[in-house]
Amino acid sequence: MKPAEKSRIGKTNLFVTKLGLGGAPFGGLHEDVQRTQVVQSILGALDLGIGYLDTAPLYGGGKSESFFGEALKGIVRSDYVISTKVGRILEADFSKNSDESLNSFVNIPNVHSIYDYSKDGILRSLEDSLQRLNLDYVDIALIHDADNHMDQALRESLPVLEKLRSDGVVKAIGCGMNNVGPLIQFAKNGDFDVFLLAGRYTLLDQSGFETLMPLCLEKGISIVLGGPYNSGLLAADLSDTSVSTKYFYEDTPPAVLSKARSMKAVCDRYSIPLKAVALQFGFGHPSVASIIPGARTLDEVMENFNMAQIPIPSDLWLEFVEQNLITKDVPFPI
Repeated sequence: MKPAEKSRIGKTNLFVTKLGLGGAPFGGLHEDVQRTQVVQSILGALDLGIGYLDTAPLYGGGKSESFFGEALKGIVRSDYVISTKVGRILEADFSKNSDESLNSFVNIPNVHSIYDYSKDGILRSLEDSLQRLNLDYVDIALIHDADNHMDQALRESLPVLEKLRSDGVVKAIGCGMNNVGPLIQFAKNGDFDVFLLAGRYTLLDQSGFETLMPLCLEKGISIVLGGPYNSGLLAADLSDTSVSTKYFYEDTPPAVLSKARSMKAVCDRYSIPLKAVALQFGFGHPSVASIIPGARTLDEVMENFNMAQIPIPSDLWLEFVEQNLITKDVPFPI
C-alpha cells in the first residue's frame, strides 16, 4: 500500500490520502498529551504525505481541534483535507456534563457536552469547530454518534448539511459512528458521501461487512475506517502476558484477547507485525477510501506510515481464514 496515494470520497471531487491521522488521542483519550507533542505529530504526518486529518469537538472537549488549529497555522490549505463532526455542543462547566463519552478523556477543559442535532445546533457546532481549528471551512462534516437521535438527525441535521454542501461551505457530508445498524439506516434514507466507521471492520470485528459495506458501494458512499487497532489492542505487545489492553474503550474480554494472540502467532510465523496486518486489512474492501489510525507521538505516526507499507503474503490471509480468525469471504488487500 502507498500511504500517500489518494482515493475519491463518494461521488465528490474530494480526494483523501489512503492513510490518514485520527485525532482522538490528541484530545487525551485515556492518557494526557502535551501540546508540543501533538503539533509535532501533525506536522510530521503532513511531511510524510499523510494529508487527511480527522477530529471532533468530543475529543478532549475541543482540545484536539484546538491543537490542530495551532499546528495548521501557516500550512497551505490545499495541502490537507480535514474532517470534523457535528451534533455535540460544548458549554462551560464540566460539573453539568451528561455525556459519558467525554469521561474517556484526560485533563480536558472545564466544559460539558450537549447532544444537539437541530439545525441551529449543527450550525453552532460547526462554527465553534471552525474557531477552534482557526479555519474558514472544513472539507468534511460528519454527524457524530447519533445512535439515539436518528429521527432528528435525518429530519434536521441532514438538510442543513446538504445545504452547506450545495453552497460549497463543506465539500462532503457524512456520519461518524461506532455502530453498524444506524449507518445502514442513514445509507438507506440520506444522500451521504462518506461514513466514518470506527472499529467495525477490523481483524477482530467485521460486522460492517455483510450489509453496510455492500450498501455503501451501491449508494456511492465511501467508508473511512477508524480504530483499525480496536482501541490499541492490535498494536499492543501481546507477547507480554501482563499487558493491559482496551477493546472498544473497555478492558479486553479474555476471548477477544485470546483471538488476538492467535492472530499474532500466525503473523510471527511469517515475520510480519500484527500491527501491519491490522492496519492494512481494511484496504481489501473496495468501499474503503482511507484508514485513520490515531497517534499520540511523531514516532507513532511514523510507525503507522511504515506499517502501511510492509508487504503481506497472501498465505498469511489464507491461514487467518483456515483458522476461523476472520470472516471467510472478506476481500484481502493485494
